[in-house]
Amino acid sequence: MSMELILGLSVLFLSAAIGAPVAYSIIAGVVVYLGVGGQDLAIAGETMVQRLFDGFLLLAVPLFIVSANIMNAGTISDRLLKFCVALVGGFRGGLGHVNVVASLIFSGMSGSAVADAAGIGKVIIDMMIKSGRYSRGYAAAITAATATIGPIIPPSIPLVLYALVSNTSIGTLFLAGIIPGLIMGLVLMFMNYWIAYRRDFGKDETTPLKELPKITVKATPALLMPVILLTGIYSGVTTPTEAAAIAAFYALVVSAVLYRAISIKSLYMVFVDSARSAASVGLVIGASMILTYVVVRENIPAQISGLLTDIDMSPLLFLLAVNFLVLLLGCVLDATVIILVIVPLFVPACTALGIDLIHFGILVVVNSMIGLITPPYGVLLFVINAVTGIPLGEIIKEIWPFFGILLFALFLMIISPDIILFLPRVFGYQF
Repeated sequence: MSMELILGLSVLFLSAAIGAPVAYSIIAGVVVYLGVGGQDLAIAGETMVQRLFDGFLLLAVPLFIVSANIMNAGTISDRLLKFCVALVGGFRGGLGHVNVVASLIFSGMSGSAVADAAGIGKVIIDMMIKSGRYSRGYAAAITAATATIGPIIPPSIPLVLYALVSNTSIGTLFLAGIIPGLIMGLVLMFMNYWIAYRRDFGKDETTPLKELPKITVKATPALLMPVILLTGIYSGVTTPTEAAAIAAFYALVVSAVLYRAISIKSLYMVFVDSARSAASVGLVIGASMILTYVVVRENIPAQISGLLTDIDMSPLLFLLAVNFLVLLLGCVLDATVIILVIVPLFVPACTALGIDLIHFGILVVVNSMIGLITPPYGVLLFVINAVTGIPLGEIIKEIWPFFGILLFALFLMIISPDIILFLPRVFGYQF
């Protein structure tokens, strides 16, 4: 490891430790690396701008952010929630099941765990608390856990970013995320039912069967959004980026024209909030691309691959080790940072060990999402705390069963790649 790399990393970690934003910390570390190494500092800006302009796929990120914000501003989320209540609300622990199903449906539109938790999640928490059957901590904990499904089922912003750094097919990744997302939903519903039975939550009020068709019709335009999105991608009619643009436009038409639930003023605020979020993500992406230049120049991926080859590590042991590392990092780092900065270090090693990059990508994203609810620093725990005011201690106390069952699901995906690769293979994917 060169002296300039040591100094650059020292500045990076020191800046992050004192509370500087991750993107600024990375840029500061790279500037020190280039300066000490006697290189032109303009390389940093040139690399960032060039990579961003070359990344057409990256346009999907702000478009998915816009579509999620439009849905939260309109009544799409409310109509979907009523549909979910009518569908599964009558079972034991019914509103907990509603929480899971709503996240499964909403994840097919937003692609963001934070958008899921801060949007439809807040509404469900209020419903669960007002019912009198669920504690504040339990309602918040299951909402945080179900929000992890958002970036697994397509569309998914983290999967778009993984496709960028691994040079894999975004369409194949989207297909690969469907079954893992459904499995996460099923295990969370199982855990909710088990806890509801143990604590005798009882059954929530059921929706009369005769009202189900009416509620379904009202929710149909919103339910069609993921169908339109995925059909466009898998039929080859649209690229993922074009599909993201269609999703944003469709959400706007449904909210503004069909449901008449969004005004010019609220639409303006949607665009402002989306621009801020997209700029924040874009800065991290740009900074990570400069860091990638440093990593490649120092030949770090090849060194890691060589080390793994020398110690003769098995693919399963490698996956377990990397997933343990990602889980720890997920407690303190955003999934975007993990995928853009950490994951590229291990992609060459996966290739050398014969690990399928689609399988690896889904594992990393699932793991990063579980990291978002890992006590005591999980980001989603803080998001729920911020939007509801429920004390963090109450949320952490109730999150452990859901954290454990999601780890079990992740372990199944690690030891059984077919869970992830089944659908891609049906559609012709070959490793």
